[in-house]
Amino acid sequence: QVQLVESGGGLVQAGGSLRLSCAASGRTFSGRGMGWFRQAPGKEREFVVAISSSGRSTYYADSVKGRFTISRDNTKNTVSLQMNSLKPEDTAVYYCASTTAGSRWYLSEEYAYWGQGTQVTVSS
Repeated sequence: QVQLVESGGGLVQAGGSLRLSCAASGRTFSGRGMGWFRQAPGKEREFVVAISSSGRSTYYADSVKGRFTISRDNTKNTVSLQMNSLKPEDTAVYYCASTTAGSRWYLSEEYAYWGQGTQVTVSS
């Protein structure tokens, strides 16, 4: 089992920044890829970004490329998402997820463990 707990969500004005964190416990963190997904009201859950187990590879959705940055610290079992230049369309519940898969990072089905989510609201 892997337990994931997100933090750092909140309300911010358009153009502002937020930093989300995900703390992992349980099975080996460093051997797992990590991803962030988000779900806005009335919409499907969508892929945001992922990072490989080593941290050397990252994968971004086009909608956040250049604005969001994912990072991880395998010594602290944490993964972070720095979100800059936020837009109202970034408003959603953001979920941290863990995977042992080495491909198809954008598919939620590849992730076995999920956090409870943290709300991000961007006002215009």
